[in-house]
Amino acid sequence: MKIIPVTEIEGFRIGQSTNSKAGTGCTVILCENGAVTGVDVRGGSPGTRETDLLKSENLVNQIHGCFLSGGSAFGLDVGAGIMNFLEEREIGFDVSVAKVPIVPGAILFDLMVGESKARPDGKMGYEACVDAYRKHLFQDGNYGAGTGASIGKALGPAHAMKGGIGSFAVQIGSLKVGAIIAVNSFGDVIDPTTGQVIAGIQEDKKLLSTEEVLINQIHDSQTNRFSGNTTIGTILTNASLDKSTANKLASISQDGLARTIRPSHTFVDGDTLFTMTTNEVEVDLNGLGLISAYVVEKAVIRAVKAAEAAFGLISANDIH
Repeated sequence: MKIIPVTEIEGFRIGQSTNSKAGTGCTVILCENGAVTGVDVRGGSPGTRETDLLKSENLVNQIHGCFLSGGSAFGLDVGAGIMNFLEEREIGFDVSVAKVPIVPGAILFDLMVGESKARPDGKMGYEACVDAYRKHLFQDGNYGAGTGASIGKALGPAHAMKGGIGSFAVQIGSLKVGAIIAVNSFGDVIDPTTGQVIAGIQEDKKLLSTEEVLINQIHDSQTNRFSGNTTIGTILTNASLDKSTANKLASISQDGLARTIRPSHTFVDGDTLFTMTTNEVEVDLNGLGLISAYVVEKAVIRAVKAAEAAFGLISANDIH
């Protein structure tokens, strides 16, 4: 198994638009020839666009773009800019009188940092598409959907830390699997290989435990008082899948979040993962599920380690 840049998975273009001053941004993944796609939505506070059409029983089998965005529900406007960009290039689902780009996406809450009135919109979505057509390395950390991301908020924003966006990809023979994850979790981020807490609730740069806080306050209904969370991401692959197996793979890939974020999938998270594939390489699905969860896990860790202190939030590098 060889580690590769996520940009080396052919058939996809990845771009980001970042507003560092406002503390928000978006990340887009384009697939002009169409990608078979599935999705798995968990947690009690999701924010998504066009996920119903990805249900196995529904008609559309391919999408042309997917986005991850900050801005809470306002960030869903990003999808309109991506649609405009793709329509200009005549990319989309052919309905005879037009080609309609199919563009699902998910958002996270980052309004607590920077400028709360500045949110990703159609213009930023379009800019991220333009960026996707430039050949460059994907930037982990305080970029795109990870610009205003934060971690560990059970005791409120004063005790939170900086999150970010991360990528990780591998190649095994002709199979390629990668993940792009924006980490904005209620829970702590833990390296499953060492058991070490990397980021989460902190007090004077000393890490506390979200799980212990929740257990100690089990009779306090206000432990959910800070609800600005959600980790979102996309798995990219060239494995041969139909829509039902793509949906199942997205579900299995959530194991990568459960291994690295504790607790994950809470009532105040809207954790959402997409699976996009160019549908080329026949592989064993059990092995593919294992690898997909693995790259999600590694992308989460990379996101947190690449994040830099910003907006009054310290980073993992400030502690370790």
